Amino acid sequence: MFTLINRITGASMLAGLLLASPVAFASGSATYHVTITNITSSINFTPILVASHRKKLSVFETGFPASDEIATIAESGNAAPLAAYIESKDSKADVQNSGALLRPGESVTVVVNAKHKARFITVASMMLPTNDGFIGLNSVLAPRRGTRVYLSPGYDSGTEPNDELCLNIPGPTCGGEGLSPLDNPANEGFVHINRGIHGIGDLSASVYDWRNPVAKISITRVSRDKHDD
Repeated sequence: MFTLINRITGASMLAGLLLASPVAFASGSATYHVTITNITSSINFTPILVASHRKKLSVFETGFPASDEIATIAESGNAAPLAAYIESKDSKADVQNSGALLRPGESVTVVVNAKHKARFITVASMMLPTNDGFIGLNSVLAPRRGTRVYLSPGYDSGTEPNDELCLNIPGPTCGGEGLSPLDNPANEGFVHINRGIHGIGDLSASVYDWRNPVAKISITRVSRDKHDD
């Protein structure tokens, strides 16, 4: 699972994040800046879904079958079904998207509304090029002040065989098909830690393999609303 590695409440870090240029803006005086950094050397992240919500939502859980929404992100990068699922819940506060690929070594900041006691943050994005790899935070508790930093490993949705064939991998590297039948007997059938690229298909392990973690995700409370606590 993800790892909480730090909590920073210093004014310098907060000031730096207040100057960041978010790619998505949520109105309202209470907000979180969610900054995702790609810490791999060769993997891209598809446009990243970031949501704030008032109650925990079980978006995915290791050792259990992936939902259709997570399978869709992990296989095709399409975050729309997961966004619709979160927006259908009464606990939803705000759902945003980074809007572009996040390349190795790059960071992006997404701003989400934190009103109405929205204490939980969910993040999800596909890893490219993989068959069904993804990064994610599943309803983590956001800070009341300052910053919390999480590390996400590469997850595997278990809904597509890891054949490493470009025919079955979408995106700029491979350009293949984004979705596969969910009843393939070669599917693992549950969410687990992705075992990386082994060079068994069209992808070179020396280029595209990784070691976990793959993403650093910082969540900063950048303003307060007196009615929000």
